[in-house]
Amino acid sequence: MTSPTTPAVVTGYPWPIETTRLDNGLRVVVSEDRTAPVVCVNLWYDVGSRHEPAGQTGFAHLFEHLMFEGSQHVAKTEHMRLVQGNGGSLNATTNPDRTNYFETMPAEHLELALWLEADRMGGLVPALTQETLDNQREVVKNERRQRYENVPYGDAWLRLLALLYPEGHPYHHATIGSMEDLNAASLDTFKAFHQQYYAPNNAVLTVAGDASPAEVFALAEKYFGVLEPVSSIPPAPHSHLPGPATSPVREMVTAAVPAPRIYVSHRTHPFGTAGYDAITVLAAVLGNGRGSRLYQRLADGARIAQPDYIGSYGVDLAHAPAPLIITATAKDGVPVETLEEGLTEVIGSLVTEPVTEEELSRAKALLTTAWWRQVSTVGGRADTLSRYTTQFGDPGAAGYRLPQWLAVTADDVTDAAKYALKPESRVTLTYLPENGEN
Repeated sequence: MTSPTTPAVVTGYPWPIETTRLDNGLRVVVSEDRTAPVVCVNLWYDVGSRHEPAGQTGFAHLFEHLMFEGSQHVAKTEHMRLVQGNGGSLNATTNPDRTNYFETMPAEHLELALWLEADRMGGLVPALTQETLDNQREVVKNERRQRYENVPYGDAWLRLLALLYPEGHPYHHATIGSMEDLNAASLDTFKAFHQQYYAPNNAVLTVAGDASPAEVFALAEKYFGVLEPVSSIPPAPHSHLPGPATSPVREMVTAAVPAPRIYVSHRTHPFGTAGYDAITVLAAVLGNGRGSRLYQRLADGARIAQPDYIGSYGVDLAHAPAPLIITATAKDGVPVETLEEGLTEVIGSLVTEPVTEEELSRAKALLTTAWWRQVSTVGGRADTLSRYTTQFGDPGAAGYRLPQWLAVTADDVTDAAKYALKPESRVTLTYLPENGEN
């Protein structure tokens, strides 16, 4: 185990951060906070849907399920029972860039949480059976039906990714993956995928809360230090794109939806860059809340959009130009053409009408609130530190995000709009009701 770093307090992140790296490559991050007797154990694996090779889409997300189905020394469903039975909560998520697993526990059960995570890191493959795999494949199929196929507008994200990123690009497919790929793969194929990526030298372990760095480092060495690293982790497929697209793309979908809805999207900059910080502020100015331009002009002004279904947001992807998504849903009787005309007019106003100081201050206030809400809990704090360690190599970099948002100027927003929101780079996805009302 390498020597721990000296505690550091970074602007925008007023808690100490200490790190170390075990001999097997596991990076360990600790942010001590004695405010309450609670800890969060958060483990990020540097594997998401962007790492999946052709024919193996959906694998990372399926392992999000399989990792709760038992490991070498923990029976099926026992991981969940042990955490919840000791007063904790737990979950996992997968996105294109990573998979993470996390437990928030009373501090006295820190050792239990670390043992559980270490056992499924090193002991899942010996416990994985054909029955468990088949069962969880069915769970994923049902999730796809419930979240994407049988919900109005539910497949928008799947469609937008395919329109934004070309065939073969790592972001072209969503984390839910292809059911054909999941059905076709053998048990041995799934085991090989796990053994390639779910290893200590491809992971970050963060503990935030009522625990000292010395205690966490010792327990990490005890439970994770015995796990073998993977000698050759496959690199993610090439994800470079020059930035915004150069020709517009449109798709129109007729489906069982209650009203016409339009999604406008553009590729912008990768998450973590100054350009994306400006896009983040731009998104807040454009479509965050009642004071945004979209709300003021389309819901309150022209009254062509439903106020509860209007907005804009960036999707924080770090390894290629990330998408900005802008959406509006038509009010009853409003033709979809009228909605699109109004929507594109407001988007264009970010280039022709400079952002006012009032708009800028409001956007920054919303982002400040969101940031502190995220890091105010040990769970949010641990996840943030895992992210910045995994994606940028430094948990302390988390402290720069809020100051960088606050440093964005009105001119920066205008420049970001000129760069990213060109009509020729636009993806437009339109939903029309099956009853023909538009």
